[in-house]
Amino acid sequence: MSMLTPPGMGGKYRITGNAYPRMRRPRNRRRIVFAALAAVVALGLAGWGTMQLIDAFTGGDEKTTAAQQTRACRPAPTPSAAPAPPAPRQITVNVYNATPRSGLAKAAADELKKRGFTIGKVGNATAEYDKKVPGTAVLLGGSAADKATFRVLGTQLVGTQLKTDTRTTADVDLIIGTAYRALAPKKDADTALAALTRPAPAPSGKC
Repeated sequence: MSMLTPPGMGGKYRITGNAYPRMRRPRNRRRIVFAALAAVVALGLAGWGTMQLIDAFTGGDEKTTAAQQTRACRPAPTPSAAPAPPAPRQITVNVYNATPRSGLAKAAADELKKRGFTIGKVGNATAEYDKKVPGTAVLLGGSAADKATFRVLGTQLVGTQLKTDTRTTADVDLIIGTAYRALAPKKDADTALAALTRPAPAPSGKC
C-alpha cells in the first residue's frame, strides 16, 4: 500500500491539511522550445546564404544594377567655350629694333607679314628701350590689347617679355632685343599656333 494512501484506505502515512504536493513541470518542454528556436535560426541563415549564392552567380538584381549604373554614369558638365584667339591678320604689329644691329626690324616685319600678320610701324626703338632690351624681345601693348593677342604673337618667337602701356589702341609693339637672332621656324610657329587655337577636350563622365 502506498505511503500516500488517502484516509480510510489504510496505510501508515496519511495526508493531512489542505495543501497537496506540487508536481514539477517536465523539463522536456524547455528543450522543445530551444530546439524550435534553433531550427528557425538555422532556416533563416540557410535562406540568406542561398540568396547570396544566387546573387553571386546571376549578378544580382538587374534593376538594382541598372539604377546604380544610371547614378554613376552621369554626363560630365559641358565647359563653357572659351573665345577663339584672334587670327594673325587681326593683329597689327609694330616692329622696332632696340639693338645696334641694323635691318632687324625690317627683316622681322617682312617675315611676320608672310605669316599673315598685319604690319604697322617699322623702325628703331625709342630711347626708353633702345639698347635696353637684353632678352629676345618685348611685346608691348595697351589695356585694349587682348591677352590672346600676346599669346598669338608669342608663338612666332621664344623668350619674349610682356609689358603694357597707356595706349588705347589694340596694336602691339614687337621690340627686338640683343638676344634676338631670328623668328621661330615657321613649322614650329604653326604648330604652336595650332595648339593655341585647338579647344581643350571635354572631360568624359565616369561609369
